[in-house]
Formats: sequence, structure tokens, C-alpha cells
Amino acid sequence: MSKQNKAIIKEPRGACAPAATADAFDRFVFHLSFERGLSARSVAAYQSDVLRHLQTLEKWDIALDAASDDILREYLASLHDLGYAPRSRARVRSSIRSFYAFSVAEGTLLENPALELEGPRLPKDLPHVLPIEAIESLLAACAGEAPLAVRDRAMLEVAYGAGLRVTELIEIGSETVDLTDRWIRVFGKGAKERVLPLGRPAVKCLERYIHGPRQNLLKTRTDPGTIFLNARGAALTRMGFWKILRKRALEAGLVASQVHPHALRHSFATHLLHGGASLRVVQELLGHSSLQTTEIYTAVDREYLRKVHVEFHPRG
Repeated sequence: MSKQNKAIIKEPRGACAPAATADAFDRFVFHLSFERGLSARSVAAYQSDVLRHLQTLEKWDIALDAASDDILREYLASLHDLGYAPRSRARVRSSIRSFYAFSVAEGTLLENPALELEGPRLPKDLPHVLPIEAIESLLAACAGEAPLAVRDRAMLEVAYGAGLRVTELIEIGSETVDLTDRWIRVFGKGAKERVLPLGRPAVKCLERYIHGPRQNLLKTRTDPGTIFLNARGAALTRMGFWKILRKRALEAGLVASQVHPHALRHSFATHLLHGGASLRVVQELLGHSSLQTTEIYTAVDREYLRKVHVEFHPRG
């Protein structure tokens, strides 16, 4: 590779993919949006990563079908020189691997140069899990008959009891909940649908909220269709739920920075494993496409067992 190719990559200025690969790029974006059904945010991330890569190939005077594994490794190394964090470089690697795999499947390329493209080593950040006692304190902070307290208790029971993502929680509508048979239908990443069981405490709190305080919150407003509303009767937002959770965490005497929305989901999964649930069941409940994503909770489980052993065993 020439010295020019090994120079630090400058930020691409063009707004479009190089002309020689524009069709392949456009088909890839269409594939992500309409065939894979990814969210707008995910599509934008893929689009940005692949566009920058293609513009760099053009700058290096390398045709798409001439891109080799060495060139792709050089590209990722240049991102390191630019100061990209390991997780950002890992995301770029994933994006361009998807693009090249799609291009081969479409017949644009005969060979995939990204098949053996290694990614940066990432530190294993174990998810923060709330002990059961902290969950109980959080729920107890929503005691009382005030409409917002009843709403908050119902939200937390459903979020923790079903292991929901924030977006899944705030988008729950009356047509997606069956309180008689105790299940809830949610749409996760990529609009993938999954039907989840609801525990009796969650059902009881939902019934109490829907048939009373929710009507008070609506007042004279048009029903937005989502079950959980803010104090003005409008649909609750992600930030709104975050603020509510922080407020209840402080009232419960917990460290608010450790009680974030995803901590409830992490706790749901870990407590299931502690109780004897199989990893495959937890994968289905969380809506993970790959079992590898769920396996992080086995590490959390082992860490928990180690702490218990150290604390309670005379030879720990």
C-alpha cells in the first residue's frame, strides 16, 4: 500500500457515496430499512460508517472489487490513529462486514474481503444488577393512592417483571395487553414482536392504574393510545421515564446513578438465572437474536456466586 494510503484519513466531505459504488450502497441502505426492518437510528449508523469507508476507498484510489482484507485492516487501523474508541471501531467493523456480505449476496462482489476481519478487543463490562432488596425498595417508594404513585408502581412492575426496554415500555397500548390471560405483546429492535407473560403483581397494578388514575390523567385530553401517560395526560417519553425512575430511586435511598432503565432489564435477566431459568428461556424473554448476547448474564451470575462464596464460606 502506498504512503498516501497509509496517511491519516481526513473526515470525508462528500455527501454521496462514490459513483462506482453508489448503487451498491443505495441497495444496502434499502435492505437495512425495508428488508431487515432496522430502526432509523440503526440505519443511520450503518449508513454513516459504510459511506465514510467507501469515500476513503475512493480517496485511496481503490475500487470496491479491489478491496482486500489487508486494505480493510489498514482502514480500521487508520480509525485508531484518528482517535476512534474501541467500541466505535467495533461498530464500524460490524457495519462494513454487513455491507460486504450483502454485496456478495447481491452479486456485486465475487469474494468477501471482510470475512476474517478482526475487531478490537473490548473490555467486558458486566451490566449493573440491582439486588432484589433494592427492587423492593424502589417499588415501595411508589406507595400511596396518588395518581402518579399508582402509575409509577405499575410502570416499574411491568418494566422489571417483563424485562422491557424503555421504548417497549412507553409504547405499550391497550390493544397489546391482555390482563385476563396475563400477557403483553411488545415490539423490540427491528420491529420484532414477542409475547411475554405478566406476573400477578404487574397485572394487579396495571388494573388499578388503568381503571382509575389513568382516566384522571387524561382529563379532557385526547387519549394518545399508549397506556403510560405523563402528568399532563400526554404519552410518556423515554426521558420522562428516566426522570421518574431517578426520583423514585432517590426516595428509596438508592444511588440514583446506578438505577437506570436498563438496570431493571439486567436485574430481570440475572434474577431469572439465579432462580434456575435456562439461558435459552432468558434469551427468548429478552428478545436477543443471538445467545451470545445473553451469555453476559452468566458472567454476572458467576460473579454473584463468587461473592456469596467469599462472604459466607469459612474458606472463601
